[in-house]
Amino acid sequence: MNAWLAAAAVLSTLGMPPCVWVAARGSAQERLAGLSLATAFVTVLFLLTAQGVGRSSYGDLALVLAVLGPAGTLVFARFLGGRSIDAGDTGRREEE
Repeated sequence: MNAWLAAAAVLSTLGMPPCVWVAARGSAQERLAGLSLATAFVTVLFLLTAQGVGRSSYGDLALVLAVLGPAGTLVFARFLGGRSIDAGDTGRREEE
C-alpha cells in the first residue's frame, strides 16, 4: 500500500459516511448537497486510486464522473423544482 492508496482509504472512510448520512436523512435540499459532495469525493477517490495502482482507466472514469456529476445534480434539482417543500402538498395545482 502506497501513500495514494492510503489517502484514498482515509477519504473513503472519513469523507463518504457524512455525505451518505445527509443524502439519506436530510431534507430535499440537504440530500442534493450531500449527493453533490459525494460526487466530488468519489471523483477524487478515483483519481487517488488511479495514481495508487497505476491505471489510467480510473482517471478516465474520474473525468467522466466530474463531467456528468454536476449535470446529474441539475437534473435532480429540476426534478425537485416542481415540488413544494411542504410535506402535505403533493405538488399538484388545484384547478379553479
